[in-house]
Amino acid sequence: MSSVINFDTEMIRKYDRQGPRYTSYPTAVQFNREVDNDIYIEELDKSNQSNKSLSLYFHIPFCNSLCFYCACAKIITKKPERSIPYLERVYKELHHQAELISPNRVVEQLHFGGGTPTFLSDEQFEEMFEHIRKNFTLAPIEDREFSIEIDPRAVRASTIPLLHSLGFNRISLGVQDFDPKVQKAVNRIQSVEQTFDVIDAARAVGYKSVSVDLIYGLPCQSVESFKRTLDLVMQKRPDRLSIYSYAHIPNKVRSQRTLNADDLPDASTKLAIFEMTVNYLQKAGYVYIGMDHFALPDDELTQAKQNGTLQRNFQGYSTHADSDLLGFGMTSIGQVNDCFIQNMATEEEYFKGIDHCGLAVNRGYRLNKDDCIRRDIIQALMCQNRVSIDDINEQYNINFFDYFADEVTELLPMVEDKLITLGIENIVVTQAGQLLLRNIAMVFDAYIEPINNQVIFSRTI
Repeated sequence: MSSVINFDTEMIRKYDRQGPRYTSYPTAVQFNREVDNDIYIEELDKSNQSNKSLSLYFHIPFCNSLCFYCACAKIITKKPERSIPYLERVYKELHHQAELISPNRVVEQLHFGGGTPTFLSDEQFEEMFEHIRKNFTLAPIEDREFSIEIDPRAVRASTIPLLHSLGFNRISLGVQDFDPKVQKAVNRIQSVEQTFDVIDAARAVGYKSVSVDLIYGLPCQSVESFKRTLDLVMQKRPDRLSIYSYAHIPNKVRSQRTLNADDLPDASTKLAIFEMTVNYLQKAGYVYIGMDHFALPDDELTQAKQNGTLQRNFQGYSTHADSDLLGFGMTSIGQVNDCFIQNMATEEEYFKGIDHCGLAVNRGYRLNKDDCIRRDIIQALMCQNRVSIDDINEQYNINFFDYFADEVTELLPMVEDKLITLGIENIVVTQAGQLLLRNIAMVFDAYIEPINNQVIFSRTI
């Protein structure tokens, strides 16, 4: 299928509404307290029978300064020693989880997120990897996808080569916007030179992939200013780009209340910025992967999309998302078998849990059969842009058109709008539907109704 996007402004306006990004199904909104440490241990024991590969996620919450737009779980501090007691608990959790995992299971994917992972010192990174190596079996270098989020303002000259020597082969750089006025408005002052130095250092030592994150919809942005940012980024031609839509939800994210809402681009301007970006990147030779993600034609994500192996999890699009995911640190999310697990949300609660028993599960969700069916359909739409109705029928012993009679009726307007084709054997997303994947997937979401009229999700565009 062609990955070229047809940008239809009126169609996007018609369908633009709040909706999940589907890094999981069901989404974290459905997580509950019925899943606890005991349930997690039970699921880990079952998962050992499958001998599936492993993915490890480490949440490093510390940041030197507050970016006003940021909705991540974070701890703002300029004291390096602040991370020491946190890492001590992460090591306890690492050791305890490793004891529950069969030693012949191999770690193929690893990700450090934040916060700002590079808040840690070089010595702390070396110490962390020593603990990881001692407790888990790591895949051969050629089979690994080890990635880390980088803040170019928080790296030392030694950081990028050191991380590569430890085993990281992918980095993701937060940029958001290079325009000085936008940077001042969001309290993230980051020079082009700082950013380019990191990219140059990564390429010099042989990272497989360099990704850049941008955000559209921030205060003081315009089509012209964002194009200037893209022009600068294209000087380094990163392997991947993530172009995120800013979700202004000050009722949920306290730091966003600091922003001047009058400086935010209006809906028409924000849509125009995204349209310009889509057309710009396609003209520059990038392939649209889905959900704001673009990659060069020879990138592994592009190849996975083309050969049908692309998957999606809490780290976004991936070629290894079928592994069992183990989370470490406060707020981290794991997925084992058909069960989601999330750790305690605050540092204090996380410490208490780890000190008590080595685990700190706060909540989660166990999928039932209906959830699994809908998950597989949503995953197929988000990653392969098509659903094999025959495969769903065979795997779950259902009649698709009977089981999803209401959903099929709901899809018919999308057929009329040429967002999808619907046949006896397949649902296929058209070029016109590429930017509305979330809307199409939402048809199969059994939990999508608003909860007490709250704003829970960002808008789909």
